[in-house]
Amino acid sequence: MKISSFDNNNMMYANILKNVSKCIILTEEEITQFTDLLTTRKVPKKTMLLQEGEICQFEGYLQKGCVRIYYLDENGFEVTLAFAVEDWWISDIASFHYHIPSSLYMETLEECELLMLTPETKEKLLDTIPKFERVFRMLVQRRLAVLQNRLIHTMAKPATERYLEFIDLYPTISQRVPQYYIASYLGVSPEFVSIIRKRLATGK
Repeated sequence: MKISSFDNNNMMYANILKNVSKCIILTEEEITQFTDLLTTRKVPKKTMLLQEGEICQFEGYLQKGCVRIYYLDENGFEVTLAFAVEDWWISDIASFHYHIPSSLYMETLEECELLMLTPETKEKLLDTIPKFERVFRMLVQRRLAVLQNRLIHTMAKPATERYLEFIDLYPTISQRVPQYYIASYLGVSPEFVSIIRKRLATGK
């Protein structure tokens, strides 16, 4: 039987099921099979979920909180690649699938709640419910689009325009993370972010 809403037993998983339902429709049995494979994890603020050199062992759905994804450049400076907030999925796809050391760091900026799959449980999920291939294909496409747009905008657009597009992508981030992380993402100094904000606030 196809469903369009979730009963009380699925309230814990309502958000992730709503997320998945954008791509596929699950039966009651498939919902149970899926949620039985998920592991719930609560993580304190300032916890490293992944560090450079480690093999990523999770693909996680963020129920609550904020995560920063970054790498170290040749001078040892942190370069923020992305933020993840509620209703985002996080993983190092290359490390997760090919079992190679990651070049990324993932750090919680707030207390986080995640629903997680391991390589083993994801493989079991795909064997049991093959249509989940579409879910993960769409996730990869979204990540590629975000990274491609970020690369193009970083190279070609003025800082003010990059900031506006950043706020459009992450509407709540400016109130949730330190300004120097936003500056790291935009490739400018924290002082320049302050100047941009003042200009936008005054309309000058």
